[in-house]
Amino acid sequence: MNNVHWLLPEGIDELLPPKALLLDKKRRDLLDLFNSWGYDLIQPPFIEYLESLLTGTGGDLDLRTFKLTDQITGRTLGIRADITPQAARIDAHQLRRDEPTRLCYVGTVLNTRSDGFAGSRSPVQIGAELYGHAGEESDQEILCLMLETLEKSGIENVYIDLGHVGIFRALAEESGLNKQQELALFDALQRKAVPEIDSLLANFALPTEHHQRLAALASLSGDDALIRARKLLDGAGEGVKIALAQLERLADLLAEQKPTVPVHFDLAELRGYHYHTGVVFAAFVPELGQEIARGGRYDDIGQLFGRARPACGFSADLKMLMRLGKVDDSADLPGIFAPADADPALRQRVTALRAEGRRVIVALPGQIGDASTMSCGEALVKQGAEWVIKSL
Repeated sequence: MNNVHWLLPEGIDELLPPKALLLDKKRRDLLDLFNSWGYDLIQPPFIEYLESLLTGTGGDLDLRTFKLTDQITGRTLGIRADITPQAARIDAHQLRRDEPTRLCYVGTVLNTRSDGFAGSRSPVQIGAELYGHAGEESDQEILCLMLETLEKSGIENVYIDLGHVGIFRALAEESGLNKQQELALFDALQRKAVPEIDSLLANFALPTEHHQRLAALASLSGDDALIRARKLLDGAGEGVKIALAQLERLADLLAEQKPTVPVHFDLAELRGYHYHTGVVFAAFVPELGQEIARGGRYDDIGQLFGRARPACGFSADLKMLMRLGKVDDSADLPGIFAPADADPALRQRVTALRAEGRRVIVALPGQIGDASTMSCGEALVKQGAEWVIKSL
């Protein structure tokens, strides 16, 4: 038989029992965590007009977004590749609050190509966003909530990478780089291609001090990066000084609340450069060479929705959290198998057990399979006039 009809596209997966139930339990646990911190749940649509999905993202999402034509209006629609711009639209256009607003979400996103989260093109994105506060305290809150999200998911040995896109942006502006030069240098910095960086800067014919400061970014990573940055970036403008001070204060705040979490710095890390405006961060675990959660500050994204507000947030792939986390099934009770019997007392017992939250599978007359093949560890057995639970 030709099974080509049952194949899924590359990077698209599905969850079967029992993983689908496990994912949903994790979703509920994490939404309860977000709620306990005061984050309100939103459910943005899976599809929107394309310009709404891409507004404020600097084109970062354009190549990752599936596009189609609306048969009613003829306008181009996009299938969301990231929920963060949708949350920003809701804050700016729908809620329009003056006070700090905390929003959270969970939902499938679709990418034309893998974005690095476990190689999936259909991750279940879960995250939280805080609008209306520009200080490091709100960055700290989001970072701590991200860490508690990973802890709640059963993920251990997490460490944090901290960066700040404002440092490179300020140095590029001070050096008078045009957009083409800035993007070429940005690309080389992301790959930490030191010879290419030196070659580019030489071709730009910059003054020596500007050349040296931009070249130094590639080496400014590690636990002592901020200390070295004070020396290597000495003489830079106010924008660089402010960004370094923000990073230092955020690291201090994080150490107060999460003193056991290792923090590393990488001043050449510019993820989301085209729409992030300040601190950027990512969570890693030693056994995996890619981030498991990420976030940062993106104060400008709401402007094109009619109302710019300070904003920071984080997101992760719920399916990756499920795969990486330790499963605590100690509280899970085994399923109960009930025979195919018309006894009213059995029906009452089954109803009562289900009301208590127990999983009860009632046999169908003449079915194939017993309690064990139906994944039940217990069974209802009649003793006198009563139905009692027996372990198998």
